[in-house]
Amino acid sequence: VQLQASGGGLVQAGGSLRLSCAASGRTFSSGTMAWFRQAPGKERYFLAAITWRSVRTYYADSVKDRFTIARDSAKNTVYLFMNSLKPEDTAVYYCAADTTTYYSNNMNEGAYRYWGQGTLVTVSS
Repeated sequence: VQLQASGGGLVQAGGSLRLSCAASGRTFSSGTMAWFRQAPGKERYFLAAITWRSVRTYYADSVKDRFTIARDSAKNTVYLFMNSLKPEDTAVYYCAADTTTYYSNNMNEGAYRYWGQGTLVTVSS
């Protein structure tokens, strides 16, 4: 499975971005996909996860009112819609996937076997 993340860029505070993560090599009919981010000098941090078949979503408390995760099964793609961006959202954003459907423990990066290369989001003040 290969994951290709895209959609990052430079945006002003208060703006919005949509990140995409296209999966290839396997058509997901089940499993879990997620987004993490890593700011300079910090550890990778969970943002959101979605179960592919039942479409259950999970969010970190810090972003649940601003970010939305969604998936398009026809395109084998997961999205992260980010609104009201803040300078502290500046980071490299990673998508992750696993063939296991996680209804718990999905905030743990060790749960995910496949990772995308990351896309940089920079939020200017």
